[in-house]
Formats: sequence, C-alpha cells, structure tokens
Amino acid sequence: MKQLLMGNEAIGLAAIQAGVNLVSGYPGTPSTEVLETVAKQNDGSIYVEWSTNEKSALEVAAGAAIAGARVMVTMKQVGLNVASDPLMSLAYLGIKGAMVVVVADDPGPISSQTEQDTRHFAEYAKLPVFDPSSPEEAYRMIRDAFDLSQKYHTPVLFRPTTRVCHACASVEVKEEKIEHKPQGFVKDAKWVIFPRLTYQNHIQIEKNLRLIAEDFNQYDGNQITETAPNTKKGVACGGISYAYVKEALNRAQTHVRLLKIGTPHPFPEELALQFMEGLYEILVVEELDPVIEKALLLVAGKHHIKINILGKLDGSMKNAGENSLESVLTAIEDFLELPKTKYEPIELPPLPVRPPVLCVGCPHRASFYAVKKAMKGQKAVFCGDIGCYTLGNAQPLDMVDTCLCMGAGITIAQGLQHIEPDAVHFAFIGDSTFFHTGIPGVINAVYNQTDLVLVILDNSTTAMTGHQPHPGTGKTMMNTVSPKIDLEKLLLALGVQSVKKVNPFDLTNAITCVKEAAQTKGVAAIIFEAPCISLFKPEKKYQISDSCTSCQRCIKELGCPAISKDSISNKVVIDQSLCYGCSLCAQICPAKAIVIGGDKSC
Repeated sequence: MKQLLMGNEAIGLAAIQAGVNLVSGYPGTPSTEVLETVAKQNDGSIYVEWSTNEKSALEVAAGAAIAGARVMVTMKQVGLNVASDPLMSLAYLGIKGAMVVVVADDPGPISSQTEQDTRHFAEYAKLPVFDPSSPEEAYRMIRDAFDLSQKYHTPVLFRPTTRVCHACASVEVKEEKIEHKPQGFVKDAKWVIFPRLTYQNHIQIEKNLRLIAEDFNQYDGNQITETAPNTKKGVACGGISYAYVKEALNRAQTHVRLLKIGTPHPFPEELALQFMEGLYEILVVEELDPVIEKALLLVAGKHHIKINILGKLDGSMKNAGENSLESVLTAIEDFLELPKTKYEPIELPPLPVRPPVLCVGCPHRASFYAVKKAMKGQKAVFCGDIGCYTLGNAQPLDMVDTCLCMGAGITIAQGLQHIEPDAVHFAFIGDSTFFHTGIPGVINAVYNQTDLVLVILDNSTTAMTGHQPHPGTGKTMMNTVSPKIDLEKLLLALGVQSVKKVNPFDLTNAITCVKEAAQTKGVAAIIFEAPCISLFKPEKKYQISDSCTSCQRCIKELGCPAISKDSISNKVVIDQSLCYGCSLCAQICPAKAIVIGGDKSC
C-alpha cells in the first residue's frame, strides 16, 4: 500500500511498525512531526511524551531501553548538544532493547542558530549513524536502525536533514507490525558506569564498530548505484545530495560511477575500495561537512591508492549552507568537463518581501513595548533567548541585544551584570524555554546574589515549533491532564523574592511593574501572562477614526503588520483581515483615534 507521507511522518510510522514501545523528545524544527505522528497514530500501546528538554528525553528513553524496550528519541541538531552528556555515557554503558536517536540536521540553516553535522557526533561518540536520502529511504532505514541497535546493544543515530524531513513522497507502507515486548529490568552491575567498566566497554565498542562496518559493506543503503564504461571519474555522495546528484546526471544526460553512502559511520571501507578501483578522480557531494570526503581520503591513504579526491576541502564544493540541484549540476559539469546544460527555468512571480516579524496581536510585542517604555532614558541591556520572542530584535522594537542558545539569556545577563553593575539587565525567556533550561540559571542568580530582572513571556504554549504542550499547560502527549506547574510558586521556591504577574496588554500596569522590578535588588521576576494568538479568536477589532492626526506613532513604535500607511490616501489604516483586537495600538495613540468597530467577519 502506498501513502503520500512527509519524511517525518514516514519516520514516525516506520517506528510504530518496528515495534517501538516508548518515544520521547523535545520539539524543534525540522524534527517535530516525528513524535507528533507517533502520538496521532498511537493505539495506546506506546508511551509518548514531550520531555522538558532533550537531556531528560534521552534519559527517560535510556531507562526504558535498559529494561528491554524499543525506544526512539527525537530532537533537532541543536538539541543534541543538550542530550550529549547522557548519550556519550550511554554509548559506553550500552542498552538491552533498542534505541534510535533521531537528530534532524538543518543545513542552511533554515530555522536554527547553527549549522551542525551530526555525522561528526556519531564518530565522536563511537555510534553508528544512518543518513537517509529521501522520505522513502527514511521509512525503510528506521527498522534497520532498530534492528542494528538491538543486535549490538548500542544507541543508533538517525540523521535526516530538513529537505528529507519536510519533503513529501509516495511511500510503500508495510502492513505488518512487529510486536516487541520488553523483558523488563534485570539487576546487574553492568548498568552502573564505573571507570574500570568504561575501559572494558570501550574495547567492546571498538570491536563492535568493526563488525558494524562489515555489516554496512553489505547494507543496501550503501551502493555503487551507477556504472559507466571506461570511466576514470566517479562521484560519491550521501543524504539528500544523492537525490540532487541523480537529477543532475539526468539533466546532463550522462552517466558516471556513483557511490551512495547511507551509513557514514562506521564507514563501509570495502565498498569504498570497490568504488575506487580504476578511478583517478572523485567528486564528493554532501551536506554539511566533508565527512565522506575525509573518509575516502583516509581509505585512499591507508591502502596507498593514488587518486584525486575533490570536494569541500579543495573548494570544488561550497563548505556552508545547503546544496541545490543547480549548484550540484554546475559542480558535476565542471568535474566531468561537460558543456553547460541549457534549460529554461520556470518563470515565477517575485515573492512578496516578508521579513521575520512578531505576529499581529502577539503578546510578546506588548511585553517588549512595556519594558522599552519603562526603561526609556536608563542604561539597560536586554538578553533574549530562543523562541518567537527572538523576533523582538527587529525594528522598531529593537529589544533583543543578545541571543545564544536555549536558557542562556538568564546566565548571560548575569555575566554582563558582574562587569557593568550600573546597568539594568533584563533576561527574556518563554514559558516552554524556561522549563527547558531556564531554571538552573535562576538558581545560579539567586545563589550568587546577582541583580537581574527575569521576564518570563508566558503565552501558554511552545509557539515557535507548532504549539506543543509543556509542563505549564498541564496537557501531555498521552491525552492526559496533569497539574500545571505554577511559574510563580516555582520562582518563589527557587528563592526569588519578588515575583509579579501582569497582562502585557494592560500597558499602564505593565510599565509600572517593570519600573518597580528594575529598582529591586537581587532577582526580580515578571511573568507576562497572555495566550498566543493562535489559541483564541479575536472578540473585537480596531479601526482608525477621523480624529487620526497621521502622527504614525502606532506604526513607528509597534511595527504591527496589521497597521500601515495607505499608499493612495497617505492615511494610517488597520487591515481588518489581520487585526486581533489586542488594543495595544489604541492604548498608545495620543489622539485616541484607534477605536473598536472593525469588521468582525474578516
């Protein structure tokens, strides 16, 4: 049976059919839909959770795996940084069931703060890694990953990239499902990691990697997929770049010996030697880093093969960002000394300019504006974090001075405060991000008696990645309702002496609250409570009345996409199809010209 599936849906569905017992993770584009697919298709036999962060997700899964379960953990490449501590140790400790860690890489980057290549982490952690080239292959590979994990008692990394995660394809779906029953936890000294045990396990890890490499030499995800008679040149590739290479060869109407690597680590050396035989030059096409390229160089050097290997290291391929059909086609034509392919690109109308901006009616805009007005004329630094509110850096708000990684805004603000104690330092963080990695930073500030204004932007969801629940919402992925974690009580329990809650759309009260917090010694916390606009429908809309003086303060200070200047009449207008009735513009209008009365039907 064939189904049209997104790559992430294919991965989730394949995991169910592979007998997965537990799935945990933290939402992050481009990985999010994997866990959500399992939750939607769950018949009740699989435990599924959004964990507070990736470290917790991996540790929960580790507990289940040493009890004999088949488990899957999902995250994006930046999340692997958070999960790396337990994963490194688990590689040495081993597992009893099976564990597949899905880490979605984001070349570009399209929605991330880094371009990381998880294939490096596989080598560093001494773990096998699967690198699918399409949604169809991702579907087939997942079961192989589970089987390999169970065979060698090791976690296995699975590395789809954005274009595989979010591409859609017609996937041949199997009807049978493996029913895997965990054997349960059996007490054994091997589950307690000690230096001596680690040394012994390291020896076994290296032995297993050699055995896995032998398996990978025969694995159908690694193939010499094309041959060309009498050729002296070959192309090696992996991941989504394989699809680009195949299409480029088709466009160029040529053939070349082609090596596809679906398991970059441990590297299938014997297959690589077969590929190299008789060649004098190879072009390597891959994203992001020269992983396959370096592996081929190592194989060539080890076996004293005289061959020229081109790729990222010599500049034949770009060393940052995504590949594309056009870039790969150009590289292959240059490599094979072919005439440039002439084809007419499809003429598309120019896309409208849409810079990243907070949504119309977003409560974060009101929160930033309240802080900005309260701190006018004072020396203040605004430390941001990862989430929708990072967009507060855009004009005219200009309210995010730093942004490093999840949870870091709170601790960076502390470092700045120690160097510049005459400034007021704010740390903005979302509710989901606060539960993810914000709590330790607050404890650090309280313990070290640092002056800091903590601003939690509580919009009751994980908005940036698609509105997933978190501990502050009380909802779970098992369709149960748990007691909500009360942010105010939590902060008080951590030792924060001043905690205030306020609706950011109550502008006067919000400004007063910020001014008081800025004068407080130690850690002062403000919880701006207002739901994300995606969680409700507007009850009222606003319009511009005749008393408007065209001062354009609403445009210049808020940057709301619903408010603009009409190009014909030169008057300020509110787009009724966008307005969410948040009232912020009405509160700052000096002429009181913004009034309720828009068309609610829009």
